[in-house]
Amino acid sequence: MGMDLRVSFGGKATPTWPAAVAAMQARGWGVTMRMIDNELAFPDETPPESWRELRVGADGAMVTVRRSGDGVALVAWGNADTAQRRLWHRLTWAFATAGDGVILTDSGERTPAEFGEGIE
Repeated sequence: MGMDLRVSFGGKATPTWPAAVAAMQARGWGVTMRMIDNELAFPDETPPESWRELRVGADGAMVTVRRSGDGVALVAWGNADTAQRRLWHRLTWAFATAGDGVILTDSGERTPAEFGEGIE
């Protein structure tokens, strides 16, 4: 079973993968590509603009990013360890920051600034 966080861009375009990576790198966080649309990818590969699903990793963890409606859904395993939860939160923050989006959580909407406060 997975758990997800969603980022809504309110009708704006989904940010590019390089924009999300740049947001992460600005905070000193690394990430590598693992799969693009169910195909193995090189760690530094950039997906085409038409990507539907990405699997990305860092520190031995992996998270799935899926385009969904007017945003993205970021999916982690229900039994995620600390590394996977950290990557999950970092990627959520990065996409929201890169696309000026809003993060939809179980407790309501959060801006990237609000959501990012507790991320290490």
